[in-house]
Amino acid sequence: MTDYQPSQKILQKYAEVLINCALNSGKGIKPKEVVQLIVPDIAKPLARELQNTVLKAGGHPMLQIIPTQFDKDFYTLANADQLTFFPQDYLKERVKLIDHQVYIIADPNPFELKDIDHQKFIKARDAKKAYRDWLDDKEGKNKFTWTIGLWGVPAKADIVGLSLEDYWQQIIKACFLDKEDPIAQWQRILKMQKSIKKSLNAMSIEWLDVKGPDVNLKVKLGANRIWSGGSGRNIPSFEFFTSPDWRGVEGWIKFNQPLYRYGNVVKDIYLELKNGLVVKAKAKTGNKFLQEMLKSPNANKIGEYSLTDKRMSRITHAMAETLFDENISGPYGNTHLAVGRAYKDCYRGNPASISKKEWENMGFNDSAEHTDIVSTTDRTVTATMTDGNKKIIYKKGKFTFYKE
Repeated sequence: MTDYQPSQKILQKYAEVLINCALNSGKGIKPKEVVQLIVPDIAKPLARELQNTVLKAGGHPMLQIIPTQFDKDFYTLANADQLTFFPQDYLKERVKLIDHQVYIIADPNPFELKDIDHQKFIKARDAKKAYRDWLDDKEGKNKFTWTIGLWGVPAKADIVGLSLEDYWQQIIKACFLDKEDPIAQWQRILKMQKSIKKSLNAMSIEWLDVKGPDVNLKVKLGANRIWSGGSGRNIPSFEFFTSPDWRGVEGWIKFNQPLYRYGNVVKDIYLELKNGLVVKAKAKTGNKFLQEMLKSPNANKIGEYSLTDKRMSRITHAMAETLFDENISGPYGNTHLAVGRAYKDCYRGNPASISKKEWENMGFNDSAEHTDIVSTTDRTVTATMTDGNKKIIYKKGKFTFYKE
């Protein structure tokens, strides 16, 4: 079945989770707040429910419907000036206006850009980095929150060998939309996440040693790091992540999950790091694209390290979409590394008070790139504390210190 669409009731629940739970760090929007809704045209039924949910909550929806399957024409026809065009004044004012943002992923042709010169969309992305930085700064001042959701499309269902209905069932179950009160279920998950984060952030971790059949990695957390997760960013989100001191990431890791990025698929990725830099990278499929991506400024450094506890996630199948694949469950949960930009909300303190030079001195990587690469194979994570004591914090897909 290629024309399946969830019921209006399911879409209403999805919108309510995104607006009344995910935004405002799990608390939902407040009256008179401005919510930017960015939704591809094929997901209009969800756009309508998002708009209506914002209105019912007393907020102001700014609905932007994005036309799909225009990108290939743009990247084919655009010259260098058009690729890097940046409407600075307009975007600055938009950042000032909005309090929240919801972005829906809905990609009817995931390989639309496959034959486009990779440098074209990397240049276009890099030219807009300042906009992302402005939003990050506003978020660091607790004046902006965001979340992302997914609209199921036949093409991605085909890629992972599911019917469109079964693909949607993964979305529905992952977001607890099959429950009478999905927000209550998310509040239960947020409570679990808060407990795990509290324990992680009470530890004075200097290093993580990550070992398994496909990994032998040492990750230096660095001063003033905290673990984040469960803040409403991304629905679903079951991960716990931190942004390490990129200079202290050493070793190697293989990734058994495919990466879908910029219209390309990259499989069987291997990364080797020394002194924090990716010194060797290869992939059995999509290797040329991988090499090009890592050439982007600071994309050869690590911006994030993440672990997902298998007891939380209801995702049981690959989805050809990072939002879900980085939260997949299974016998060993999952781990992922992100090359590129670090997350400033992993700083133990007020991000708004930190200068660009101080971020550099602490080893928070800055890049227009941020790409998550996922592995679901077995790993054991041992933390070495600042006092030299060691503790296994993650094994067989679970945080060892958390008891349900």
